[in-house]
Amino acid sequence: MPTLDKPKILVVNDDANSLFALTSVLGLWAEQDAYEVLSARSGPEALRQVLLHDFAVILLDVNMPGMDGFETAEAIHARARSADIPIIFITAFLADELDRLKAYQHGAVDFLFTPVIPQVLYAKISVFVALALKTEELKKQARELSARSTELSAFNKRLRREIEERQVAERENHAKDEFLAMLGHELRNPLSAISSAAALIGLPGVDSAGVQRARQIIERQSQHLGRIVDDLLDLSRAMSGKILLARAPVDLAALVAGTLETFRTTGRSRDYDVVQELASGWVEGDATRLEQITSNLIDNALKYTPAGGRIEVCTRIERDDVVLTVRDNGVGISASLLPQVFEVFVQGASTLDRSQGGLGIGLSLVRRLAELHGGSIEADSKGPGAGSLFTLRLPRIAEQAATAALAPAAGENKPSLLLIEDNQDGREMMSMMLSCYGYQVTAAEDGLRGLDAVRARRPDLALVDIGLPGIDGYEVARRLRADPDTRHIKLIALTGYGLAEDLARVMAAGFDRHLVKPVGIEQLMESIASCMREPAKS
Repeated sequence: MPTLDKPKILVVNDDANSLFALTSVLGLWAEQDAYEVLSARSGPEALRQVLLHDFAVILLDVNMPGMDGFETAEAIHARARSADIPIIFITAFLADELDRLKAYQHGAVDFLFTPVIPQVLYAKISVFVALALKTEELKKQARELSARSTELSAFNKRLRREIEERQVAERENHAKDEFLAMLGHELRNPLSAISSAAALIGLPGVDSAGVQRARQIIERQSQHLGRIVDDLLDLSRAMSGKILLARAPVDLAALVAGTLETFRTTGRSRDYDVVQELASGWVEGDATRLEQITSNLIDNALKYTPAGGRIEVCTRIERDDVVLTVRDNGVGISASLLPQVFEVFVQGASTLDRSQGGLGIGLSLVRRLAELHGGSIEADSKGPGAGSLFTLRLPRIAEQAATAALAPAAGENKPSLLLIEDNQDGREMMSMMLSCYGYQVTAAEDGLRGLDAVRARRPDLALVDIGLPGIDGYEVARRLRADPDTRHIKLIALTGYGLAEDLARVMAAGFDRHLVKPVGIEQLMESIASCMREPAKS
């Protein structure tokens, strides 16, 4: 056990002889009982000592000039830290009952009369010394207990935090495991359909209607696979902050109308009563990402609304916001799931019936894209079977003047094309597709052969895969731009990499366009046409 501080006794007496006598008597037992004796010649000096030290007991002379014992006791006990110090009054006069009462009112615990009998003095002092030692011991134990309690509290807090972190990690791992299992399911379904349709086309006796049906299945399921990959990549980019928005003024009503028209054209909304009420409202945003938000919200409503259900899509202006609402009368959302519908993996983990398809991450992507635009997204539902309402809010800007779209020149000659692609199936299919649209196509399987083909054929435009053997697409572009005879050729990059830094690297290498695989034929045709309308690089 730690060593305790020695208790201190203060003797206060204005008479030097009496002071010496008392301190000398107390000194006889000081070493034996492990206490220390201090002295003061007046009340003010006693108060200074009290400010400097804690005392087990004070022996205080009553009759002192200036500040007597009663006044000194009152001053000592007026201070909070010294209020409980026991005081034994010492007097040479016989105290009557009124003096005793006055002494006790000033905090005295006892009276001693001079001449003081040493044994009586020792008996009285030893009680307070023992009490002070015990009090100090209890204080030290209390401090040690407090320190130990603080350590245990901190340890328990760390333990609880570790337990919570482990539980969160276990939930996340479980959600990710379910998500990966679901991803495998979602990938195998379209792959199985594509494989079966491709095999069907090659079977003898299949009529043209069957071949056409198989082609439609391959196209639809390929688009479905593309959407899955896009969702995964876009969510990853959005969560890591790697999506850069190409902001421009956009009329949200016109964008939503175009999205709905796409759903109608592709037949995805054929079996539903889709009602639109679109009031013009302009926002500063990335049209592609805003269309992605709109498409995901409408697609979500279609997935969870039975055929024949009603989907209401509205845009309006509310103060400083442009608001898009998508309401359905479908399966609704339970109260327990509602606060989590925008969280990653949650919907996939909670939806056991996979008949609707998809990864369940579309709403997570919607929320992140809305936040990147400075907006917000909310979900509301009265519960299962009561339908759902999703509300998107984006900051409103002033209405913009309409600009005429640049139309492709009529009757223009088809440019000659070079396709540099190392994947044989992809190269063959794209070449055939471009040929069907009237383009003259030359194909090469790697970068060096592509450069040879450029020198031999001098195409107007080259479609270049980035991930080529030998030299990659970046190097192909750099060499073509460095040669005065080929620097005028239009270059479109075909790549599976779609981050902002990938776009920057493509453009720095000298390309005119950056297309992320898989590339739809309409997108490819538009890119070729717009690229050819631009002046050649000097």
